[in-house]
Amino acid sequence: MIDRPEGGERAVLVHVNFPAGSMQEDLVEFEDLACSAGAEIVKVIVGTRAVPEARFFIGSGKAEEIRAEVLATDAQIVIFNHALSPAQERNLEKLFKCRVLDRTGLILDIFAQRARSFEGKLQVELALLNHMATRLVRGWTHLERQRGGIGMRGPGETQLETDRRLIRGRIKYIEKKLAKVRQQREQGRRSRRRAVVPTIALVGYTNAGKSTLFNSLTGAEVYVADRLFATLDPTLRRIDLPGVGPAILADTVGFVRHLPHDLVDAFQATLEEVSEADLLLHIVDASDERREANIAQVNTVLSEIGAENVPQILVYNKIDLCKDLNFIVDYNIDSEIKRLKLSAQEGTGIPLLQAAIVEFLGEDIVQHSLILTPQESKLRAELYQLKAVMTEQIDDEGNSHLVVRMSKTELKRLLD
Repeated sequence: MIDRPEGGERAVLVHVNFPAGSMQEDLVEFEDLACSAGAEIVKVIVGTRAVPEARFFIGSGKAEEIRAEVLATDAQIVIFNHALSPAQERNLEKLFKCRVLDRTGLILDIFAQRARSFEGKLQVELALLNHMATRLVRGWTHLERQRGGIGMRGPGETQLETDRRLIRGRIKYIEKKLAKVRQQREQGRRSRRRAVVPTIALVGYTNAGKSTLFNSLTGAEVYVADRLFATLDPTLRRIDLPGVGPAILADTVGFVRHLPHDLVDAFQATLEEVSEADLLLHIVDASDERREANIAQVNTVLSEIGAENVPQILVYNKIDLCKDLNFIVDYNIDSEIKRLKLSAQEGTGIPLLQAAIVEFLGEDIVQHSLILTPQESKLRAELYQLKAVMTEQIDDEGNSHLVVRMSKTELKRLLD
């Protein structure tokens, strides 16, 4: 569908330093992303500009320097640590005679490699198609020609129009499928709310150790690897918390700086698990020097998906690799746990985290005695449906003496 040079594994990386602001990216993270995509880095070229240049994003002199490196290293792809316009990508590919990829395309490629479930593959394909749709308006000659030749004569539709129509049709099909997924997830959340089962979502920067912690808390065997975006497909597991009862723990996709909006939109069905959660465990890689910036970036994404008001506990992970954190548990002015540190790999601090979760969720759980008359059988049935009844005794007059355990909010709703 798109006539572009083929990409390969040998890559030249291009990083441009801009004045501090929204366009500033991290070079170390960029190299990690490229390695996660399977690139063999043959050269890293760094430049400095005040503002991007319209034609090549970089200056013409730097573009010639990159072209010389491509020839010298026999590189097959040039990857930029920034978002490029379709025209800039095309101009650079003409100059370098090889494939050019920007930061958004690189992250999309990693996601395409890692998606395993049917839902995950759909979400990634939707993001890729939305990204690809913007790349069709490049004015390439083969896309502007009308189809011709024996068996190809038709209504005069250009190849570009055909490609746009095909992409629009596929996007519409995937969006319908994902709407069903969203509906199914909402049904699951409604049933958990009816049963007063709280949801705890693990969020954090990519490669912070969320899946390792998830496995430690649930005994599951979710795929774990020391690389960016090892987890794409969300996983839900039931855990039993002393004093609270059953809860659902959700492992989610990691965040990254300037997460492409196509991905945020495509993964909306998954990210709703985060925005609808009762508690967020914000996992932080304690050994990463950029941890404070990563925390801020995760909070930015949480705001984008409407989860900024969900209560969260900061969990500093990988303390076995870091000795400069001097707190074990840190409380806020309301005596609520604000942050704690642990090592999911070694199991250090896991009981502390479990106690913190119980302390947080247990605040809303109450045990209450009720006496219901036979005429209140509908309320009695609803309490049983919510699995809130601990004990029941029926007296000689047919009244039900119940001991129920449930959230204060739900109990107040039923009794009002």
